[in-house]
Amino acid sequence: MRKIFWIIGLAVFGLLAATARAESFKLSNGDTITGELLAGSANDQGVQIKVGEGNYERVPWANFSQEDLKTFRQNKKLEPLVEPFIEITQEDKRARTEVAINPPPRLERPAPQSLLGAMFSSGVGLFILLVLYAGNIYAAYEVAIFRAQPPALVCGVAAVLPIVGQIIFLSKATRMQPAAAAWDAPPEPAPAEPAAAETALNPMQAEGAEHPAGLKLAHTEPETAAPSLPAPTIFQRGQYTFNRRFIETKFAGFFGVVRRDAERDMVLLVKSARGQYVAERISRIDDMHLQVRRGHASEEVMVPFQEIQEIRLQHKDTP
Repeated sequence: MRKIFWIIGLAVFGLLAATARAESFKLSNGDTITGELLAGSANDQGVQIKVGEGNYERVPWANFSQEDLKTFRQNKKLEPLVEPFIEITQEDKRARTEVAINPPPRLERPAPQSLLGAMFSSGVGLFILLVLYAGNIYAAYEVAIFRAQPPALVCGVAAVLPIVGQIIFLSKATRMQPAAAAWDAPPEPAPAEPAAAETALNPMQAEGAEHPAGLKLAHTEPETAAPSLPAPTIFQRGQYTFNRRFIETKFAGFFGVVRRDAERDMVLLVKSARGQYVAERISRIDDMHLQVRRGHASEEVMVPFQEIQEIRLQHKDTP
């Protein structure tokens, strides 16, 4: 009897173990199959399921439901076999194709401030301000030369009032220095000697002093007319712009060593901030280089175009 109980217990235990290993699989056509999945028999076509003692059934992968196929995918051995038969949903496609966008590193924006404040807060801005300030001073120097004003005065005003200082001096008329006395003062006439003095010095010229039978010699020298000199031609800054093109156009005859008859006796009287020069020839024109006479010799003098205030074309004998 004891052996019989042992046999019955083992049979019941084996049945319970087989039942515990058995699983229910839902097929795509709606049927259900219950049995033990034999993973070792799996291949590309399907897998065998033990449905009973000594009874096996091969089920193709395409017959399993999507839920069972996803369960099979959790097994590393079955995953490559069932993967082609699993339908991909829109959520899965979106999850697989979703691109993770990583924002690039960005520089921090500076705090908002005024233009001058921003330029003073950086080295590049300070350099630009220094260049602009130096250009302002140089522009003031050019304005001083153009308007014949003291450069130190104009540059000082521009240093305190940038741009405004240049506008003030540009609005003023060009300051012309007083001309030399030889230009404007007419030659003083020689004082006429009184006739009474001549009579006193020469008593023979008095009336009644001549001899009645004396020989009278009357000789009068004809007055020689002073040669007429051509009027000078005056070119002033403000009315003309003194540059290389102007000099080459107006005074082309002064570049040659030998000049023509019409210009042989003409000279250039150049008045500049450095003084005035009587030029007989223009030797070079990168700046205005004048050949002037110093006593019995001649020398070359350079006069910048910016410093020229007036040029007179006149006869060499013009006072």
